[in-house]
Amino acid sequence: MLLSSIYTFLLCFTSCFFFKVSCSTSEFRSDGDYLLGGLFALHEIDSVTPVFTPETTECVCISLKSHFIYMLSTLMKFAVEEINNSTTLLPNVSLGYEIFDLCSNTRNFHSVLNFISKNVFSSLSKVNYGATSYVLSDKLQYPSFVRTNPSNKDLIEMIIHIIRWFGWNWVAFLGSQDDYSTDGLKLFNKYINNTGICLAYQEGLILNANYSLTVKKIDKLNINVIVIFALKEYASKIIKAAIANNIQDKVWIASHSWAMNQQLPREPGIRKIGTIIGIAERLLSLPGFNEYVYSKAKGTADAGHNVRAKSEVQNKSETCNQDCDYCSLMTAEEIINESPTHSFAIYSAIYTIAHALHKVLQCDMNKCSKNTIAKPYMLLEQIKKLNFSLNGQQVKYDENYDPIIHYAIVLWRTNVNPPQFEIVGTYDKLPEITLTINKTLMTWHNNGSVPFSNCSVECKAGYSRQPEGFHSCCFTCKKCPRNRDPYTCFPCAESEWSDEGSTTCKTRSVVYPQFTEIPSIIVMISAAWLIILLFAVFCVFAYNYDTPVVKSAGGSMCFLMLASLILSSVSVFFFFGKPTSVFCLLRNVIFTFFFTVCISCLTVRSFQIVCVFKMAAQFPKVYSLWVKHNGQWLFIAFSSFIHFISCVVWITVNPVKLIADTLTPQDKLLLICERGNPITLIIVMFISWFLGFLCLLFSYMGRDLPKNCNEAKSITFSLILYYLTWIAYFTVCRFRLFGVMLPQF
Repeated sequence: MLLSSIYTFLLCFTSCFFFKVSCSTSEFRSDGDYLLGGLFALHEIDSVTPVFTPETTECVCISLKSHFIYMLSTLMKFAVEEINNSTTLLPNVSLGYEIFDLCSNTRNFHSVLNFISKNVFSSLSKVNYGATSYVLSDKLQYPSFVRTNPSNKDLIEMIIHIIRWFGWNWVAFLGSQDDYSTDGLKLFNKYINNTGICLAYQEGLILNANYSLTVKKIDKLNINVIVIFALKEYASKIIKAAIANNIQDKVWIASHSWAMNQQLPREPGIRKIGTIIGIAERLLSLPGFNEYVYSKAKGTADAGHNVRAKSEVQNKSETCNQDCDYCSLMTAEEIINESPTHSFAIYSAIYTIAHALHKVLQCDMNKCSKNTIAKPYMLLEQIKKLNFSLNGQQVKYDENYDPIIHYAIVLWRTNVNPPQFEIVGTYDKLPEITLTINKTLMTWHNNGSVPFSNCSVECKAGYSRQPEGFHSCCFTCKKCPRNRDPYTCFPCAESEWSDEGSTTCKTRSVVYPQFTEIPSIIVMISAAWLIILLFAVFCVFAYNYDTPVVKSAGGSMCFLMLASLILSSVSVFFFFGKPTSVFCLLRNVIFTFFFTVCISCLTVRSFQIVCVFKMAAQFPKVYSLWVKHNGQWLFIAFSSFIHFISCVVWITVNPVKLIADTLTPQDKLLLICERGNPITLIIVMFISWFLGFLCLLFSYMGRDLPKNCNEAKSITFSLILYYLTWIAYFTVCRFRLFGVMLPQF
């Protein structure tokens, strides 16, 4: 059923086996080591009489369908003979062919089945030049189906690319009520989603439909772009109806089935209906084919002779689907001047089989192995791997045995006599989908400018689209506030911004402290000098560890404080460069934990100074226990452990991560580290602040100590600077509470 609406081409082969078909003629049969079968609808039949046994349909008093089909069968023979004459492709192997007239889809398989059944050990291999249904790409249902023409999916995608190229969004889609058009319409509706294209009108027509009514409806809806995805019989009726009803200045996009129609461009009045653009094979002529046709054609240019001959043929009964009396009357010019549609598809189909045989038979430049029995499944395996050049065109297949297409966009030039088809663009699927149209070659019916086919006129700068009606392409315009998308007034994405009245959302530039910026360099050099200074002090203290000066300064506790200050200073370097999750974790945890350890040491140190001068005399037992059990180290260990646990909870409950701050200047996006769970963060900070408060309290209590014991005053001064720094930071920096950005360290 899927093949009923298109010309079907079947290639099958038998291994070194020949047979006779009654009433076959040399024109439709040629012997060879491998036979290729071809089905072409040379005749058409109006009605079919039901039968209950397989039999060949008698093509009696049936008119020739078209010179076009005979041209295609001639092309198959041309390709086979060209391959046989080649000394490199299949050097010592010859191809033969068996061609049948498919004048009825349901009644003409007797001869074909006879052909296939001659080799019962071979399964069938099909290479199709005309079937475009997308369902045939499903290899679960059609595992051995190969085609050399694009699927409807590729054709529809190409049409959509053309529509988008010219900025149209208000289009009509006309087809017929068959598999070809139905499949195309389904795919068109699917792939225009999220493209901005609106399908304003669609209809599936039958041959006796009211075509005039259809074109009038389209014209009334102000649709200026019409896609006709139908066979040429239907397309011809639509175009003729447009001419008859004075439909003017439209753009007609022709599917490949009628894009190269040779009769329509000559239709009187076709110029006034507008511009016709088609999609077609890029190679419109095959080298050597014209000469081959002239050498084989039997017809004569004498019109009187042909009329008499046709009259004689009409009195004959054609009783075999390998007989075509009309074919002998065709002139070479009639064959050559036919539409080149499917020409390269048939040509490449024959060469596909030949190249696959070349691989299977392990051919070299001189000979092929005749000991190998080629089976269809072997060919299928090789076809998928093929990648060869044929007259400048790449022939390659994907995993579904669909070709990698290289198509052309053709413009009908109906203003010259005879009308011409000019290639104005190309469409390639590899290495990526690329559509190119030469605008200088496009001549529009309205003298140069691209025709307008949109439901609404685009809004001016600063105005947004307000939907109007069912279609998203139809809208009115309303002025937008700032930072809004110009078409819907919805807010721009977080990574975008716009001014009031802007037509587009602009991408914010991503910023973060760079290593190479002057402020960053100053901070890092300062941190480096501080680290060097602290390390130098550490070394001096270590060298003079047993001296009274070091012991009075705190002894071992000095090394812990210095090490903590060095490690917390190292965290500065993680604040520069592009932030990462690891950097966010290191910059926060290292500074917070080790600086708190340092403060806990200072707190103990302040407490001890006060104890020596004030508490030792008043509370001698407490002081004795403090000294006996190393109270200072117990306090440092306890406070550090509590703070360490709080840090672990902080980074576990809601891990610190990288975020983009959108509250910075609207044209910039600042990468910062999110502070994690706000409650756990407050607990972590509170421990540090509380220890600092105790340290400040104890050191203040020692303000009236002797002048030679001024350590408490130094600690007091340091803690005041510590809190002033936090106050200044909170004053200058923005901060948020509970789930929003908290201060940077």
